[in-house]
Amino acid sequence: MQKTKVLLISANTLRMPYAVYPLGLDYVAGSLDSRYSTKIVDLNTIAHLDDLGAIIREFSPDFVGISIRNVDNTDTINCRTFLSDYSNIVGQIRKNSQAKLILGGSGYTVFPVEFLQALDADYGIAGEGERLPLLLDALEKNESVESMPGIVTKDTVTVTFDPWGGAFQRRFDPLSLHTGFYLSYGGMLNLQTKRGCPFRCSYCTYPHIEGSRMRLFPVREIAQKARELQDAGAKYIFITDSAFNASYEHSLKVAEAFIEAHVSIPWGGFFAPTIPPADYYKLLAGAGLTHVEFGTESLSDTMLINLQKPFASRDVFAAHKQALAADLHIAHYFLSGGPGENALTLQDTLNGVDKLEKSVFFFFCGIRIYPHTALYDIALKEGQISSTQSLLPPVFYKSSHISDKEIMQAVENHASGRFNWIVGAGESKAARVLPKLYEKGYTGPLWEHLIQ
Repeated sequence: MQKTKVLLISANTLRMPYAVYPLGLDYVAGSLDSRYSTKIVDLNTIAHLDDLGAIIREFSPDFVGISIRNVDNTDTINCRTFLSDYSNIVGQIRKNSQAKLILGGSGYTVFPVEFLQALDADYGIAGEGERLPLLLDALEKNESVESMPGIVTKDTVTVTFDPWGGAFQRRFDPLSLHTGFYLSYGGMLNLQTKRGCPFRCSYCTYPHIEGSRMRLFPVREIAQKARELQDAGAKYIFITDSAFNASYEHSLKVAEAFIEAHVSIPWGGFFAPTIPPADYYKLLAGAGLTHVEFGTESLSDTMLINLQKPFASRDVFAAHKQALAADLHIAHYFLSGGPGENALTLQDTLNGVDKLEKSVFFFFCGIRIYPHTALYDIALKEGQISSTQSLLPPVFYKSSHISDKEIMQAVENHASGRFNWIVGAGESKAARVLPKLYEKGYTGPLWEHLIQ
């Protein structure tokens, strides 16, 4: 019996601050059983889109899935959208194949109807991609899919779905072309230890995409997968959880499992700067943790409350101090310009940053408004957006007390040219440094080389 051919395309080609392995497609491929012949194509491995056309003609897929990770670069000053890039990819698919086109991914999930209409795709999957086999099975049986949770058609007006309740199975191919690319360009591969985020940050889409209840993966399976990545040649593992320490108990068990599995390469991830248990970062460092990326956003307690962050400024300093004592590389990410931001709250943040030793700081001025967030509701109430407005073209929240340009100017003036302050998307400064380091054989995220 001939197998149904499924081509999965990773459309993300951003390499700043570093290229990101398409982890989600490993899970989508893992959800497809032996009835399907599955091929993953990462556009980072393709020099020209015409080459994608040749791959499509050779593979001759029955279905093509495009993973849309990024809507835009979320930079209010130097904004760049990717819709035209995705449209060009769709053009190559339509030109070279009669396959049904299915959209998915985290970026797609935020704007499922808008993306489907803009790209004239056949179907979409909002939420987790493990629903793909259910969609394919229904289509092959000529069954209706309109009522299936998370499935989007040309007639869909509203989309509803719950977090995926089935199994998770990652299919990692150490010999694939795209794995080779990431091993040669920074040596970074990705790992997930759970899905779902319990935090309620006002601007964040994670709870909508993955749900607000944490679904913890078995720690031995996590460690086994980490060893697979290490054995494949990875020089660094990035944990993609929204916040690795959202469960201190589970994250410590993951670290213990890493030690037992003899995971010896460095790793890092995103952390919430909440108050950690005693020796937490020292224990993680003993299991190989080297890089901590804190989603701090502000050091003004007023703004932290307004952004619905699960910590206060004093907690940030406590977390930073413990991570510093564990001799870890530390980065803090800041989002300025949210509800209530003014010159005083911004100055509180800038003054606080000066007290954080040995770190790199990523500043984003202006906060992107996404549906299904508290910030959306605030902007709607304030009249900054309308309920019928499409937010696929980027719209940023505007504080009534201070403009994005004033924020940018204040941050840049305070930074005074310090190399460890990356303001905006940071592409110009990072572009001068990171590719050269990767070409010299450096591995990992490399932002630690900016720390002063």
